[in-house]
Amino acid sequence: MSSIHQTVEAYDQKSPSVKDYFQQGAKNPVHKVKDYVISLFPILQWIYRYNLTWLYGDLIAGLTVGIVVVPQGMSYAKIASLSPEYGLYASFVGVFIYCFFATSKDVSIGPVAVMSLQVGRTIIKVTEKYPEYANDGPLIGITLSLLCGSVALGLGLLRLGFILEFIPIPAVMGFMTGSAFSIIVGQIPGLFGVSKRLDTRAATYKVFINFWKNIGHSNIDAAFGLISLFFLFLLKYIASYGEKRAPKYKLYFFYVGVLRNGLVIVIATLISWGCYRHNKLHPAASLIKTVPSGLRHVGAPTLNNDIIKALAPELPVSVIVLLLEHIAISKSFGRVNNYKIVPDQELIAIGVTNLIGIFFSAYPATGSFSRSALKAKCGVRTPLAGIFTGAVVLLALYAFTDAFYWIPNATLCAIIIHAVYDLMANPKTSYKVWTVSPVEAAIFIIAVFITVFVTIEAGIYFSICASAAFLLFRIAKAKGEFLGRIEYFEVINPTISGNINVQPNSELLIKTKTNISNQNLNNSAITEEILDNSVDKSKESHDDIKEKTAEIISVHKVQGSRPSSLSSSNPNIVKRYKWVPLKLHNLNPKLRILPPPPGIVVFRPNESFTYPNCSRQVDFLYDEVQRVTRRGNPNKISKLGDRPWNDHGPRHRKENTQDDRPILRAVILDFSSVPQLDLTGIQNLVDISKAINRYADREVEFHFVGIISPWARRALMAEGFGTGSPEKSVVGVTNSYFTSGYEGEIQDTRVKLEDEESSIGKEAESRVSNINDDYLVPLIGTNTPFFHSEIPNLE
Repeated sequence: MSSIHQTVEAYDQKSPSVKDYFQQGAKNPVHKVKDYVISLFPILQWIYRYNLTWLYGDLIAGLTVGIVVVPQGMSYAKIASLSPEYGLYASFVGVFIYCFFATSKDVSIGPVAVMSLQVGRTIIKVTEKYPEYANDGPLIGITLSLLCGSVALGLGLLRLGFILEFIPIPAVMGFMTGSAFSIIVGQIPGLFGVSKRLDTRAATYKVFINFWKNIGHSNIDAAFGLISLFFLFLLKYIASYGEKRAPKYKLYFFYVGVLRNGLVIVIATLISWGCYRHNKLHPAASLIKTVPSGLRHVGAPTLNNDIIKALAPELPVSVIVLLLEHIAISKSFGRVNNYKIVPDQELIAIGVTNLIGIFFSAYPATGSFSRSALKAKCGVRTPLAGIFTGAVVLLALYAFTDAFYWIPNATLCAIIIHAVYDLMANPKTSYKVWTVSPVEAAIFIIAVFITVFVTIEAGIYFSICASAAFLLFRIAKAKGEFLGRIEYFEVINPTISGNINVQPNSELLIKTKTNISNQNLNNSAITEEILDNSVDKSKESHDDIKEKTAEIISVHKVQGSRPSSLSSSNPNIVKRYKWVPLKLHNLNPKLRILPPPPGIVVFRPNESFTYPNCSRQVDFLYDEVQRVTRRGNPNKISKLGDRPWNDHGPRHRKENTQDDRPILRAVILDFSSVPQLDLTGIQNLVDISKAINRYADREVEFHFVGIISPWARRALMAEGFGTGSPEKSVVGVTNSYFTSGYEGEIQDTRVKLEDEESSIGKEAESRVSNINDDYLVPLIGTNTPFFHSEIPNLE
């Protein structure tokens, strides 16, 4: 045999030094300080571009939210064991200050139900320890706002916002659902007018039991409360039903739903005034009564060391409640409305808002989900909409406090119950959690029970610790696998027939009916036979067979001779490519690395796609999508007024400008290095897919490569990933990967089944035992054409 000599240039690969590590991404310190200072005031980056279109959107959204926040603010102050005016103080200060530091246009800062509940319980604990401060509830709330604001500001300035990523979705869902249930149970006695006969701050189950013991003492408050609650839900249903059934009047129905709180408050107040105006001092119903007009408590508060010491044990859970809800809301609306928030800057905004709020006697305020959703639906353009919301609250403080006297407390209880009802996870959501991750579903359910039967802080601490322990347990108990070699081919448009349907997580291994005779695979006639095999075509069409393919099709090792060779000229056998990072990193810098075809982005996460890191990784993906592809419909933002408030493009549109970047067609996620997916990771995939679809203005294909875990496959399928139209795919998912049978005795190579005596197992074994020829079978299930064993051949 003659030798073939080829001269190859040597490549001396050097290991990076410590100096290289610290110089990576180095930047001029002066520029870093300048960028840091500018980043503290995001308003400077867009306020100079403010225009009348933005003003109109902000005005409508701000006024609408202001009408809603007035009754909500007074209601939530009741939960915090404070007078109604303190809820209004927190309402206007939050929205005024937040807009100067915000990176989210949708979030509305102010009193919220869960934080108000935490403030109320904190006040009770402090007064139990120091009875002399029993009448200083507002001072305790203000001091808590000072401490929480200081912690939030410190975390933001030090850029430690990533810490919040370690709080997973089960923790958020658990304490939100449990807290909402506790709030509802705590307000039911007030709804029936028996709140003074029991301790509504006791454990939730005790409040529930004691309420039924005192139900016989209900009074006229029940009429105000139950009727108000009925009309709140009725108006919500009418608005929702009307928007769907009568699109022509959608705007009117929308505002009926938006203003339902205000309408119910006004009607209940008028009825109360009409019934009790001649008996103002001793009305039969429980009323709010006197609400001080204007800003009566402005000024620096007098802090007390005893109160600060008593608040120290309550500070961690208070900070978690304050920050977690806000960051979760801002991220959610950022992805929905196609902009990116900066978590560290949001912590600064929350911190500054609460620190300034103490000079206006405001208790801790954070982002409200319901008001933020309303703000987004009203078409808010910039964070400046908060100024108009604050103006409405100030107007109410100065002009309508006399009318507030007649508001029934039972009506406020109804508003609270109606508002927090949506915070509870519904059965459908809970079932989806169970489908995606049963262990996290158990953590969520246990957290709810602990929150209800013990305390909020116990539920939060449990869910965080349990989720972290579960993550560490999976990392510590990782199992390896011994591997063998297989020869595989990419067969173009194979005919799939004769499969058995099995469960997605089954290890049952099935063969197809597509056989190969003992001939060389480079014979084109044999290859054509593989592709056009017509087994059972007389019974079912090709399309019908594809619809009935198994959810997972795997391989038994069977007897037969191995294919001897493959023809490189065979058009039905496609050559494969090695995929490497576009940035060279550890590769020879002289290599020429070609990017993916235009309109296709290939992304490979380098860590497990779980709650500590998934948010950052989808942000990287979205940034790259915006960098290499153009917006699907640029005409949507053709005018300056229609441009998103955080879009820093040119002030005036340039004529005859053309963006040569392609439109995004497909995203390929290489998950071969991702051993685990959790609920938070799945939700981030759902969110990023929606955001990318909006950016591209089309349905973008999502392909997944290298998914090994059957639980990861199950979780993705639960959210609708993996399926699609293979015939119309831009990635070429009609190319399925197949492998040949392996030479050897079946008895020596058979994979052990978990239940060898089962009927399915026996049927599969009998099918395999009758095989004597080489054959091709899919490596992965054909019912999920957007799942691949390797990155498809992109041309």
